[in-house]
Amino acid sequence: LSKAPDAGSLFYARLFEIAPEVRPLFKEQTPTQARKLTDMLGLAIRSLRDSATLTGMLEALGRRHGGYGVTAAQYRPVGEALIWTLRQSLKEGFTPDVEAAWTKLYGAVAATMIQAQNSARAA
Repeated sequence: LSKAPDAGSLFYARLFEIAPEVRPLFKEQTPTQARKLTDMLGLAIRSLRDSATLTGMLEALGRRHGGYGVTAAQYRPVGEALIWTLRQSLKEGFTPDVEAAWTKLYGAVAATMIQAQNSARAA
């Protein structure tokens, strides 16, 4: 994302629009949270070729999110807001193939995080 901070702010605006019930989960101001989101996405993209590192990072993130009170159902609007933000940011570059790849990637990310979150709760 060429304008990552703007994309991060756009993402949170969309997320809070479609899922206002998640707003209380965010203690930090949106610009700080937006920077964390774009930093994490960048790290995840750079780690795609190293699945062990990426999986470990996502599992730790999932456990942290569980501690914040995030539920498995709340991953759905996050994915919707992410895809919407990418569509807005990439415009004509957001082809059907790009959308399919991001949708698949987010599905795998969410599944890994949810599984780690559930495992941490069961422990």
